[in-house]
Amino acid sequence: MLKIQKKMSNPFLALLGLPATAVGFALSTQIAALSWILSNKYGLDIHDVAFVWLAGPIAGIFGQVIVGLLSDNVWFMGGRRRPFIIIGGLVSTLAFLTLPHIKGISHITGISDIILIASVIALFLDLSINVTFNPARSIIADLTPEGKVRTSGFVWMQIISGFFGVFAYFLSMVFGNELLLYIAAGIVFLTAVFPILFIQEKKEQEQAKLEDQEKFGVWQIFKEIYPLYGFLVFGIFSLFYHFFTVQLAALHNPILIASLAYSVIIGVVNIVSGIKKQSNKNEFQKIMLAHSFTWVAFQSMFILSGFFIENQILPNIGLKGITANWFAEKLTGVTQTSASSVGNIVSLGFFILNLIGAIFPLILQSIAKRIGRVKTYISALSFSAIGYFYIAFLSKVEVDFYIGMFLVGIGWSAVISIVFAIMSERVNPAKMGLFMGVFNLAVVLPQMMSNGVANVIKATGNHQLLYIFCGLLITTSVIFWMFVKEPESSNTTQSVPSGGH
Repeated sequence: MLKIQKKMSNPFLALLGLPATAVGFALSTQIAALSWILSNKYGLDIHDVAFVWLAGPIAGIFGQVIVGLLSDNVWFMGGRRRPFIIIGGLVSTLAFLTLPHIKGISHITGISDIILIASVIALFLDLSINVTFNPARSIIADLTPEGKVRTSGFVWMQIISGFFGVFAYFLSMVFGNELLLYIAAGIVFLTAVFPILFIQEKKEQEQAKLEDQEKFGVWQIFKEIYPLYGFLVFGIFSLFYHFFTVQLAALHNPILIASLAYSVIIGVVNIVSGIKKQSNKNEFQKIMLAHSFTWVAFQSMFILSGFFIENQILPNIGLKGITANWFAEKLTGVTQTSASSVGNIVSLGFFILNLIGAIFPLILQSIAKRIGRVKTYISALSFSAIGYFYIAFLSKVEVDFYIGMFLVGIGWSAVISIVFAIMSERVNPAKMGLFMGVFNLAVVLPQMMSNGVANVIKATGNHQLLYIFCGLLITTSVIFWMFVKEPESSNTTQSVPSGGH
């Protein structure tokens, strides 16, 4: 075991966060490149692009829970989480190498349906990300004690992952999205496969609490996620809607509204139940549901921002005056087109988002010591709601989009760091991988709602609705978070590791 691991020093916490960094870089690359390539290189419209992105949530539904359950109960290749991190990193690498060659794959295989090939590659990419992400987060919870040290572990994860995400968007602006995919293949391979070889896992897990000794099967998991049934129903409907659009058109909006209404009603029921009798299970379900509304907003933003820029921002500005084009033109000498300008503006916006996401966790950690993690999270997330409404109603030129992304980034910095520390203290540590997988359903099932957002925008032609919806969804999440209790460990005197020696 490394000395820094025994001391729980900051260098070890940083090393511990590198596998999650590989996932963060992979996600940033996917966000920067996938929608742009599908829409500009292969000519897919907003509805088709959103459908391809459904591969991610579908992969998450199966990958996160199954891998979480397996990684709790296996030991091979010298670890419990290690094998899945290594395998996921390798598959991600291959997926990035194949994305620029969809037409070539179509020619070789004789499959003319570009959407099908793109969806299969996206599915493998997302499966690999999901296979890696759950163990990468679980190993942080496995190897750190509850309280401030664990929060530090997740904060370090977000800081390093955030800076790598910033780097991905910078590379996108300078070299373009196709070259970014090749660079991502190398970086993901290096950060996922090698660091985990130097981290020693605990072969013996903590014993399960007496009340949690029952085995978890599919039915138990299905019962555990009942607050997410609305998102699940609409996700299934979305798959059929893509193939039977005309036949199911009349049902789309009613099912979308009913799914959201169910989620809100169940949230209120959980709050009332928690007031009557507080329990870790109730707190876990409140956190899960509050988190789910957040991810409808963020996923919709990641997928559809390019269409917003193309229709709401680009018509108001000239190509020569675009700040985001400066990087590519100065460093490569290549004149930027309208299509590349859209990609550059999106990349610079998400560059700012991830830069704030990388810097602010340390600030939020300091604030959390004074007011608690839940209040800190609520405050940060409120800035995201303000940012979304700012873009929706005040964004006319390029700089407006960047101001909005700055505000949204404050909430984003908390979403990927603090929330996991809070959630991890509401579940049985011996089943951390399983519950990380179950909790991730609060990410992947809501992501399928973004397909509904895309369909509404396509039907109305109003791209402003994207950020109005995002603002309303984040506001709903903030309201639910107000009823989440602060974990008891927040009040302990456990010290945060100072790092170094």
